[in-house]
Amino acid sequence: METNRQLKIWKSVSIIAIALLVVLGALYANTLTKNKDTEPEVIPDEEVSYLTLWNDDAKAKVWLEEYMKDITDENSPDFIPVENRIAVFDLDGTLFCETDPVYFDHMLYMHRVQEDPDYTPTEYDKEVAEKIQEFIDTGSYPAGLDNLHGQGVASAFAGMTIREFYDYVKAYGQTPSPGYNNMNRGDAFYLPMIEIIEFLQANEFKTYIVSGTDRLIVRGVMEGISFLHIPPNQIIGSDELLVSPNQGDTDGLDYVFTDDDELVLAGEFIIKNLKMNKVTVIAQEIGIQPVLAFGNSSGDASMGKYVTLNNPYKSMAFMLCCDDTERENGKLSAAEKMYASCEKNGWIPISMKNDWKTIYGDEVTRK
Repeated sequence: METNRQLKIWKSVSIIAIALLVVLGALYANTLTKNKDTEPEVIPDEEVSYLTLWNDDAKAKVWLEEYMKDITDENSPDFIPVENRIAVFDLDGTLFCETDPVYFDHMLYMHRVQEDPDYTPTEYDKEVAEKIQEFIDTGSYPAGLDNLHGQGVASAFAGMTIREFYDYVKAYGQTPSPGYNNMNRGDAFYLPMIEIIEFLQANEFKTYIVSGTDRLIVRGVMEGISFLHIPPNQIIGSDELLVSPNQGDTDGLDYVFTDDDELVLAGEFIIKNLKMNKVTVIAQEIGIQPVLAFGNSSGDASMGKYVTLNNPYKSMAFMLCCDDTERENGKLSAAEKMYASCEKNGWIPISMKNDWKTIYGDEVTRK
């Protein structure tokens, strides 16, 4: 009898418990419904705008934005797979100030030869420095200076480790720009072009710098630049030989890197990365034909053609025209030649004067 009584009690408790759960569930569901009805509508973030420093009617901006919509649309016949989204950029005059009063790497060399108390220049150094001074004085690039200067840089910094060379370049980059107020030499990046790189990277492009400047100098300039995210292995430039200081005259095929070794600049220039050399180095180091190219001079013409000719994907080349003589050390004759080259080759010209709201930032002014 006692057992039957206990079973009846447990059944009653179970029924009550189930009823309570049903009531509580209904109340909870009702609460959720009310909360759903009263919660504010979640508004998605607005689309990020990258090219804010460009005038809205800038041809390059309009074309690039339309291009990006087209090649990132999987339903478009011009869709480009992510692995083939490669863009190459020249440095001087494309991303970075070219004339202050001449190229950064030329002025670095002049500093080493004429101002560095820890370096004793050779007769060769003095001859190359005279050529660079001629370039500064006349604005005309002396014949043969490309290779003369390349060898000069290699020999003037011979024996430095890569780290020491980077630090030397960075220290020089922290000196004031002679031609501009409120800017150091190493900070002279064209801000609208930095926006281009950010825009491309946001659309899964891999961006390379392909410069005529010594590769190690470019890496030294770029190191620590917080707003430009291009890793060292995507920086290509002119090259010089690197060796171990312990190997002496032993060929690299016969020498084994030891525990005590480190790489130093050997003092031997290898190649100037301009014109056709840019094409071959892109093929060798990138291995994929880029679809976008950005340059500013005849030294970039071969790169522009390589990118746009016989490309299986939709491709474009953009060329900067140095037509701003108020905010930048422009040169109208060079700008006119580049406009003509763009017209001839189907490239998109970028007017520094008419397309950009600013160049280095409003606080930077030309002296």
